[in-house]
Amino acid sequence: MRLLLWSLVVCLRAPAGICGGGVVFTKHPTNQTVSQGKEVRLGCAVEGVSEPDITWMKDGEKLYSTDQVFLTLGEQHWETSHSVKSVQQQDAGQYWCEVEFHGLTFSSRPAWITVEGVPHFIQEPQDVATFPNTPFNLSCAAVGPPEPVEVQWWLGGVREEESRLSPSALHIPGVNSSMKFYCEAKNARGISVSRTGTAYIKVLPEAPVDLQVIWMTDSNVTLSWKPGFSGHSELSTCNVQVVKSKGHRGDLQQEVQVPPHLHVLSFLRSHSNYSARVSCVNEVGASPFSPWLHFSTPESVPSAPPRNLSFDLLERHLSLRWAELQEEELQGKLQAYKLQWILGGELQEPLLFKQNHAQLSGAGRFFNASFQVSACTSVGCGPWSTPVLVLPASVQVQAQRSHIWVGLLLGLLVAVVVGLLLTTVARRREKETHFGSAFKDPGPESSVFFTAARSFNRNASDTQESTLDSLCINSELKNKLQDVLIPENLLTLGHMLGKGEFGSVREAVLKSQDSTIQKVAVKVLKTDITSSGDIEQCLKEAAYMKDFHHPNVIQLIGVSLHRRPGQRLPIPMVVLPFMKHGDLHTFLLLSRLGDQPFDLPQQTLVQFMLDISKGMEYLSSKNIIHRDLAARNCMLHENMVVCVADFGLSKKIYSGDYYRQGSVSKLPVKWIALESLADNVYTTQSDVWAFGVTMWEIMTRGQTPYPGVENSEIYEFLIKGERLKKPSDCRDDIYEIMHSCWSPVPKCRPSFQQLVSQLEALHLNLSPRPPPKEPLLYVNLEGEESGADAGGGAWTPDAEVEAESCSWRVPWQQVEETDWLMPVSGTTLAIGGDYRYIIGPQGAPGDDETAGDVQDEEDTVINL
Repeated sequence: MRLLLWSLVVCLRAPAGICGGGVVFTKHPTNQTVSQGKEVRLGCAVEGVSEPDITWMKDGEKLYSTDQVFLTLGEQHWETSHSVKSVQQQDAGQYWCEVEFHGLTFSSRPAWITVEGVPHFIQEPQDVATFPNTPFNLSCAAVGPPEPVEVQWWLGGVREEESRLSPSALHIPGVNSSMKFYCEAKNARGISVSRTGTAYIKVLPEAPVDLQVIWMTDSNVTLSWKPGFSGHSELSTCNVQVVKSKGHRGDLQQEVQVPPHLHVLSFLRSHSNYSARVSCVNEVGASPFSPWLHFSTPESVPSAPPRNLSFDLLERHLSLRWAELQEEELQGKLQAYKLQWILGGELQEPLLFKQNHAQLSGAGRFFNASFQVSACTSVGCGPWSTPVLVLPASVQVQAQRSHIWVGLLLGLLVAVVVGLLLTTVARRREKETHFGSAFKDPGPESSVFFTAARSFNRNASDTQESTLDSLCINSELKNKLQDVLIPENLLTLGHMLGKGEFGSVREAVLKSQDSTIQKVAVKVLKTDITSSGDIEQCLKEAAYMKDFHHPNVIQLIGVSLHRRPGQRLPIPMVVLPFMKHGDLHTFLLLSRLGDQPFDLPQQTLVQFMLDISKGMEYLSSKNIIHRDLAARNCMLHENMVVCVADFGLSKKIYSGDYYRQGSVSKLPVKWIALESLADNVYTTQSDVWAFGVTMWEIMTRGQTPYPGVENSEIYEFLIKGERLKKPSDCRDDIYEIMHSCWSPVPKCRPSFQQLVSQLEALHLNLSPRPPPKEPLLYVNLEGEESGADAGGGAWTPDAEVEAESCSWRVPWQQVEETDWLMPVSGTTLAIGGDYRYIIGPQGAPGDDETAGDVQDEEDTVINL
């Protein structure tokens, strides 16, 4: 009967014309019961299909067998089998075979394979976590065949006397310490052993680990941590304890649901030190606290304006003073006080001061001016103070008396002359608007073009003009500089642009004999250097530049001497052209990493290389070895022409074609040629090597050469044949030129004349690109130990070019504050002015090298 029903199902699933003369299963698989490890074979035969594809199925899944055999029983009659040589419990299940024909699937009757053997577990004992002496249950279940299956429990290595039929549940009244347990399942074929479980006693969790800050703002901090050992109990909460400053405990404690194991601390104070630790809680209790994590919140803008802004209007000066902000109000490290003033209804250029007082020369020009002051951190400036109107003292007293009289008069006539009162109030409001209420929220402000921080007194009768005869230098050097000596009274020094080991660079105004003025850069030797040898070395650099006449080499304007009271020797000052875009290295860095990056096409980069090669070709023709050629020592003029500069290490070759360094000095390790590192020998070919490194700097937009290689490892790195890698966007022909500069054999390197020819041809092949629509943004970078030219038009003298000076700061990196200047471009832009215009209380930089030598001179402010 079952066969008849199965055939009917097959016929119903088959297309018309197949049943009766179509696909018919002549053999079906049969039920089999076998012992574990024995072989089993199932058979299936089908008729009515030419070369059929017979597939075996198990529990609805297709079987992929490599030993399936097909036998021909007759025309369109086939038989196949499926065998398992060593049957296991997982082989037990329902089997059948299928045939596809004309898009339909035909199936045989199913058959069961039953595997007899030792019991297999369908539920094994699981680990248990419990409190001491608390009851709990254990479960274990196993099946055959053959049946029945008995379960025997083992607790703590001791077998329970009574065996139970599977499944089995065992009640444990409680334990005082951890215990191991498992169960045995037995039938007629043998015994199976379950996994071993453990009964744990719940304990306190361990302290959390890896507490760290993963996100921070000026007032919010996100903490994350990893839980310690849970104590065999799920953690429910964690307690976050936060302490502000030292000496306090338990200032703030917050309960946090876990997971996730993180928490946001809100409403923290900016620029403050905090400590945090975490303890987690399970059913038993709280864990010990993690170690303290110390962190500092970043700076923010000040929360309050400076108070008590007052002034003292003297005959020749205007003195301003205001109260310093409290630490909690400042919310950061003070960078400057920003002073803005309004005169005649127009907002004037703002001034920046380091201290909470200032003295401005030319008192008369500040009459009827309104002043406001704001404190600034590296993030920005805070709110403005209440405006203060500058009036002479007599006018103030008169105004006060007038106010009292007007008050009395209004008090007497208030009931009678209401209209006059309203008119008086309207006039008073108009006056207040004119003097005090015209302030608006400061918007974007342009930088001050020039602020003279200190000038030399031109009218002092006791100042004797210094001459070269007052210096202890050789006569040859003195005669060479005599015709370029500039009188001191023609030079007005402005703010500092940068400083180095032996001096500083100041922006200045040079007045010529025909009264025309020229913006220049002045290198000033430090006042504490009194050695005639140091002074002579400074003037030798000037003597070198006097003979230079080339558009790609910095030229000397002149030399001036400042007489110092009480000192035998005057201070030498070297006057040089003002370079608007500063040094090339800083310019390249800002194009890539500045607050407003800009594109430098390859044609422009090659033009930079060409300018440098032309300048070096000129110097080599003059028998000058530069010895410090690098992007930091190349200056960028307003018309984007590069000039080779900074000849502090330069030497002239008087015999032969090389110079041997005879004494230990600080040298730019990553720019020095292989033979110079080995033997201290410097030639024009070693300058060619440095030019190749400078080309690499230009193509990488100011990256530090040999990233990842320490200065002490450079020689070993080069001697193995290693060289700087090709920059990612560098053309092959450009890299070939720079790589040729690094030949280990100096004579195999190209000359500067050959480099000029190669770069000129390369420049012609590059398609011209239109200039940028907007001017390029330039903000100077400068630091105490930086060997780079510190901006604005000149370079720092006697640059630190040791290993540390080869790693340059970038605009977003926070650097340690110098005595006065703020070199971080992000800080400068946040304040809204140029750091070069930060002036001291007397109108001069706080680290002015000549501050102590011209105490009685008046400040001068010149706006160009």
